[in-house]
Amino acid sequence: MKKITFTFLIALMISGAGAFAQKSAYSSSHGNTLNLGLGVGGYYGYYNHVGHSLPVLNINYEFDVARNFTLAPYVSIYTYRNDNDHYRETILPLGVKGTFYLDQALNAGAAWDFYLAGSLGFALRTATWDSGYDGETYYQDVSPLLLDLHLGAEYHLSNSVGLFLDLSTGVTTLGLSFR
Repeated sequence: MKKITFTFLIALMISGAGAFAQKSAYSSSHGNTLNLGLGVGGYYGYYNHVGHSLPVLNINYEFDVARNFTLAPYVSIYTYRNDNDHYRETILPLGVKGTFYLDQALNAGAAWDFYLAGSLGFALRTATWDSGYDGETYYQDVSPLLLDLHLGAEYHLSNSVGLFLDLSTGVTTLGLSFR
């Protein structure tokens, strides 16, 4: 699994590298964008079994599908430790995020992007126990299916870099976008 995840991340980065020179942040197209974010989750959706906020690292790469609509394969990672039961769990959510941009409807300025989105995916989990026990965690009844809704905005700092805030039912993320 680690090899598949690593290969997926490398493919995203390589495909995004050529986009830096090809894309202007102020055009009507929103695709060919690499988004890197740090978020917090733990109360809603898949993450609610944790019971507290957790830092979550997220990476996705947007592709134009139609005017004002993109699809973005994503991968996230978070980990937490349960000191009472002496185990660490690492979760790797994988999926796709569909984004509809509202810039034209809101008459947003060229430096701004506003959007609504939904993401669908699944979570891969691994647990390691301090005592050498290799059983499951107590959260076996948590479905690996992920379904989140998003509301977001991006401010373009330059033609190639933007700052975004993504409010979500799963993980709220603040990050940088590169075109």
